Amino acid sequence: MIISASRRTDIPAFYSKWFMNRVREGFLVKVNPLNAKQKKSISLNPTDVDIIVFWTKNPQPIISSIPELQDRTFNFMFQFTLNDYPRDLEPNVPSLNERISTFRNLYERIGSDRIVWRYDPIIFSNKTSESYHIDKFSQICAAVSPFTHRVVISFVDMYGKVSKKFRHLENSGYLFEDPCKIPSTVEKLSASLSKIAKENNLEIFSCSEKFNLDDLGIAHGSCIDASLISKILNKNILYKKDKGQRQECLCTESIDIGMYNTCRFNCEYCYATLNKSISQQNYLRHNPDSPILIGDIDSSEIPSYQLKLF
Repeated sequence: MIISASRRTDIPAFYSKWFMNRVREGFLVKVNPLNAKQKKSISLNPTDVDIIVFWTKNPQPIISSIPELQDRTFNFMFQFTLNDYPRDLEPNVPSLNERISTFRNLYERIGSDRIVWRYDPIIFSNKTSESYHIDKFSQICAAVSPFTHRVVISFVDMYGKVSKKFRHLENSGYLFEDPCKIPSTVEKLSASLSKIAKENNLEIFSCSEKFNLDDLGIAHGSCIDASLISKILNKNILYKKDKGQRQECLCTESIDIGMYNTCRFNCEYCYATLNKSISQQNYLRHNPDSPILIGDIDSSEIPSYQLKLF
């Protein structure tokens, strides 16, 4: 079983205490994001968990718990999103220098094989142009390439609710472009990013992309990558496509333990936090001692272990 922690929220940044409490208890209760009445208990016994995949913009709060995870014989890896957008787009992330320092701290604890750098999502606007991304990518690449082997890129998907949030930012002088409508710009930038990555000895992959960038040296990748995980674990993890993800997503099946509208970074492009007010209300309901991420649950309501996906 692969635990995804999490596409829906930043557990290392905001819920690391809760996660470690669940590790010590040996289970958590997962709430179906489409039906809050549907709950399942998920084992966190190391013998049941092949690997934990952490997704985060700031793993600093969980770094101190890494020795305990290792002592408990858990395998884990990090998808570390690191870009440098204006505060209008990413209002609450730590400074770039802090995050680069954290990247290095994480590397010093777990090495480079278990950290994937994500430059994601790539947003085109009058304030984040092609040249903007080349400059930022070059700067970050030079800083973190000694600490990882792989970078993953993706272009923003203009979902309806994301587009609505972007329209709100037009009042701040932003003019956004849909990457799907400017394929030549996408290809030109991708070629530049591929060249920069390879000059820094990094493999570069795309994530859930409609664009075919193979000719530019950017293969279609997957974040929960069965081949990479197999290499980390030194055993074969069979690939089984995650049916709960987009058609273009090549991730193997996992159990995601997060909840929507719970991340406090409130990035304007995020599909998982669509209402800042609800996100704040949910965070105030968080109890680090509860089996569920948000709210509480009576012991009589805790289901027996079920390791299947929804």
